[in-house]
Amino acid sequence: MSDTSRLSVLEIAALALIVLVWGVNNAAAMVGTQVLPPLLMGALRFVVAGVFLIPFVRPPFPNPKSLLLLVLFGGPIHYGLVYLAFAMAHDLSPIAVSLQLWIPLTVLFGWWVLKEPPSGPAVAGLVVSFAGVAVMTADARALRDWDAILVGLAASAAWALCTVLARRTVSTPPLKMQGLLALGTAPTLGIATFVFEPDPVGAMVRADALIWACVLWAGLASSLFATALLFWLIQRREAGRVTPYLLATPVVSGAIGVAFMGDVLTAQIIAGAVMTIGGVALVALAEASLKRRSARLQDAAADAGA
Repeated sequence: MSDTSRLSVLEIAALALIVLVWGVNNAAAMVGTQVLPPLLMGALRFVVAGVFLIPFVRPPFPNPKSLLLLVLFGGPIHYGLVYLAFAMAHDLSPIAVSLQLWIPLTVLFGWWVLKEPPSGPAVAGLVVSFAGVAVMTADARALRDWDAILVGLAASAAWALCTVLARRTVSTPPLKMQGLLALGTAPTLGIATFVFEPDPVGAMVRADALIWACVLWAGLASSLFATALLFWLIQRREAGRVTPYLLATPVVSGAIGVAFMGDVLTAQIIAGAVMTIGGVALVALAEASLKRRSARLQDAAADAGA
């Protein structure tokens, strides 16, 4: 199927399911960390996911140094910070928005690590997205979550760096990558929770059915089901056609936050969120356009050579 053709009904349904799963997962993270310490929540997520993902972990692997960096930044650092941000936050919506900044940060890290200069539209989108976070955080309601938003930004930076590092290593299928992350994250965060967090065993005992449902949702629905759907989509379409649609995830999280978790969205928070998501979308579209132009040039060069 051509990348320039319209998305099929099945592909649109898959995108909608991914957005729904990830939007609910943000809410589940915030609910779960009200009882389970954040590092424990992350460890349990990947214990659950690892049971199903280990069969996908098989050779070949990236070289040991690249693999260590990928698993370290994409696993315990990223997810530890994600769950810490949700545990610190009062409202769900600003954190869900801040976690989208990994896309523009990927442009920055690509420039730094891979020496890939960003396009003008990508730079504009980067500036707009970070300005949006500043506008959002300056609101009196969101300002009380400034520290959680910064932690969310750090989590986005870790994932962006992982994404850039993955681009200079052997291509790794998403389910295999998730399995590697599970093998690295579950024991690392498991040890960390017993070292740094109070009474993790007691927290698990106190957790009710809702909290364990949040863990299962993260491990099965998000890490396994949504990732498998995304893998299926990327096999049919280039990633640049898919990424912009996934920016609806914080909209789902925001709706859940307002409807069920006591979030209050002021005009300034909404304006900042729209700026952020719009800037991120501009970056994603600019990068996708750049890749398409590069592919066309390569095809033209190959035809000329023939």
